[in-house]
Amino acid sequence: MNRLNGKVALVTGAAQGIGAATARAFIAEGATVVLTDIRHVQGRTHAASLGAPARYEPLDVREAGDWQRVTRQALEELERLDVVVNNAGITGFEDGPVAHDPEHATLEAWRAVLATNLEGVFLGCQHAIRAMRSNPGTAKGSGSIVNISSRSGLVGIPLAAAYAASKAAVRNHSKSVALYCAQQGLRIRCNSVHPAAIMTPMWDAMLGDGPRRPEREAALVRDTPIGRFGTPDEVAQMVVYLASDESAYTTGAELVLDGGLLAGSAAVPGAADA
Repeated sequence: MNRLNGKVALVTGAAQGIGAATARAFIAEGATVVLTDIRHVQGRTHAASLGAPARYEPLDVREAGDWQRVTRQALEELERLDVVVNNAGITGFEDGPVAHDPEHATLEAWRAVLATNLEGVFLGCQHAIRAMRSNPGTAKGSGSIVNISSRSGLVGIPLAAAYAASKAAVRNHSKSVALYCAQQGLRIRCNSVHPAAIMTPMWDAMLGDGPRRPEREAALVRDTPIGRFGTPDEVAQMVVYLASDESAYTTGAELVLDGGLLAGSAAVPGAADA
C-alpha cells in the first residue's frame, strides 16, 4: 500500500479513537506521521507501537505556541508537512454530567468546548497553511487539511449545543480555508469529515459501564439505517482518501459517515456524535 508514500502528516488527538486509527492507516499507506495529543503516555505508547515512521509530540491545540513549535519541528526535521488532520475534540461531558442545553449551559462550559473544537481547528488550519506554503518542489505550496467535524455539525443537538455549534463552525471554516487557499493560488485543499455514531472513548461518558451498556448502545443507533456504530478505522479510510493525491480535485467538501442517518429521519435527540 503506497497511497501516501513520501508524505509527512500531523494528526491531532492521535492517542486514541479516530486520531489513533488515522495515524495507523496513514503509516500503512507509507506516510511519516507526527502524532500529537495532550494524553502524553497514551500518545507515546501508540506512536512507539507504529514503529519508525511515527513520532509523538505534545500539542495542546488551543495554544498557538504549541502549534508554532510542532510545525517548525516538522519542517526542520522532516523537511515538509503535507497533511494536517485536525481531529482533537471534546464533547464537554468528559468530566461528568454538565448542562449543555441552550438554556442552562454556563459560559465557561460553552467556551471550553469551543476552545478545543473550533479555536483548535482555526489554529491548526492557520499553521498548516503557513507550513505547507514552503513544501519543497512546489511553486506556492501544496497539501491537504482534513478537519474532523461531526454529523452534529449538520443538525441541531438540543442537549449538546456547544458541541453542535462548534462542529457546524468547523464545517463552514473548512470551506473558508478551501476558498482562501484557492484564491491565493495554493494547491492546499481543505475538507471536513462528518462522522455520526463512531465507537470511540468519547462515548464512554454517555454509555457508561455495566450490564445495561449494550442496551444503551442499541438505543443510540436505533434510527441508523445500517443499524450499528461505525468504527474509527472506517473514518480513517475516508481521511486517507482526502490526504492522498486521489482527491486532488476535492476541496471545500463535506463527507458524511453516518450509516445512512441523514438520508432518512433525524437521529436520537440530544446525542453528541464522535
